[in-house]
Amino acid sequence: MLLFLGCLLTLSSGALCLDQLNMCMNAKHHKVEPGPEGALYGQCAPWRENACCTANTSEEAHNDNSYLYYFNWNHCGAMSSKCKQHFIQDTCFYECSPHLGPWIQSADESWRKERILNVPLCKEDCEQWWEDCKDDFTCKTNWHEGWDWSSGINKCPAGSQCRKWTDIYPTPKSMCEQIWSNSYLYTTLTKDSGRCMQLWFTGSNPNKKVAEYYLNTAQRGQSFPVTTLLFLTATSFFVTIF
Repeated sequence: MLLFLGCLLTLSSGALCLDQLNMCMNAKHHKVEPGPEGALYGQCAPWRENACCTANTSEEAHNDNSYLYYFNWNHCGAMSSKCKQHFIQDTCFYECSPHLGPWIQSADESWRKERILNVPLCKEDCEQWWEDCKDDFTCKTNWHEGWDWSSGINKCPAGSQCRKWTDIYPTPKSMCEQIWSNSYLYTTLTKDSGRCMQLWFTGSNPNKKVAEYYLNTAQRGQSFPVTTLLFLTATSFFVTIF
């Protein structure tokens, strides 16, 4: 209770509670806390200054059927290299990002305690991902569930058919939002807006400022003033102990 009161007091001063700007989700391969990882591999290297992934995780993110999730990108024939690079980048973003706090939710799943939901992606990243995959094939809309795992890796479930990407995902929005069960939210916001998360970037991580914007927006939109919450919580606390 005292910790909660302290958190509310922190909010009342305009600070961000529990440091949601710099945290790792409770999931299968994430570190407990973010920090420098100078040896991050390949496409995961942009997160090396502050990462939730280890060097080993970053290397495995580039491998087919890696031990991370034993996921088979080639479930409908060989995935094109230009398409696969986006899934590698997506994996790096998911595993390495320390600035996903505003979108972390509890998850009732055997392999993770938390997930991300409705992370607002920049228009360029989503649309280029779809553009580079539109000539590939898949058999499922939601890749989070419904696979045949009997062989140890995912295969198309019985009764499904491999179809052209654009038949499964007719628009960039449908792909970005449906493929990982609404982990991402399609937006028309561009990278220079500072209001959307970037999968692809160079230099310093631009996503911290985006997360800060959404956290501050959430605070300003609270239903009850923090002072009211403090009063109600304190009253309940003292009634309980006395």
